[in-house]
Order: sequence, then C-alpha cells, then structure tokens
Amino acid sequence: MRYRGLLAILFLLISLNDMESVANQKKSLKAILDEKKDHRRVLLLYGRDVAQRYLIDQQQQLHEQQAGRDERDLDVVVVINSLLPEPDRWFLMHSDFKLVPAEDFMGWLIGKDGGVKHRFTEPIAPADLFGRIDA
Repeated sequence: MRYRGLLAILFLLISLNDMESVANQKKSLKAILDEKKDHRRVLLLYGRDVAQRYLIDQQQQLHEQQAGRDERDLDVVVVINSLLPEPDRWFLMHSDFKLVPAEDFMGWLIGKDGGVKHRFTEPIAPADLFGRIDA
C-alpha cells in the first residue's frame, strides 16, 4: 500500500509539469481563474489527497491528450484538499462550484466566460470532455 502511494505521488509530480497546481501558486484560486476568464477554458480537478485514484486517472488521461487540450484552449488546474488554503476551500464551497469536501474527487469544466459548464465526480473521458467543449 505504501509503495502504491509513493508511485501515485511520483506520477502526480511528473504529470503536473503541464498542469497547474494551486498549491504552487501565491495567488488565490479565484485570482487564477479570473486571469483565465475570456481567454482559456479550465478543467478544475479536486482530490482529497494526492494519491486519490480518480485524480491520478484523470490526470493521466489528460496528460496523454495535450494536443486536444491545446486545440481547445483548455488548461488543467489541480487542487488537493490538504494543500488548499482555507479561503480557496471557502470559495469552492460557496460559489457555483458547490464543492462537497467529503467527496474524494470532483471536477468542473469552466468556460471562457468563467461559468461552470459541467460537474463530475468520476473521471471524464477526454473524448467526452472534448465533445462537450466542441458542441
């Protein structure tokens, strides 16, 4: 079990090289999303911890689809509950995101207008994600 956790953390660190983590930012999550508004779409991913299976699976699927993400102006932002500052957690719980902290995994597709277009609690296949964007 410990070995699996170490592998999960290693994979997360490798995969984040083309994805953003709020834990690495000095800005609030709201400020990060506001900067992207009108320019980029965002897939916001939440996991209770870095070794959460759905979070790892989703990142792996998206990492393999860099060209599809680029074509759709899609950035991936990852937030981990244990690393999430309290103001960011409050923002996610009391806004259109409606974060349920007890969930192990949540994701939101955010349009260029800044609005939440889709919520999910299990990984979404890249083809389904891209289909929603392209529709």
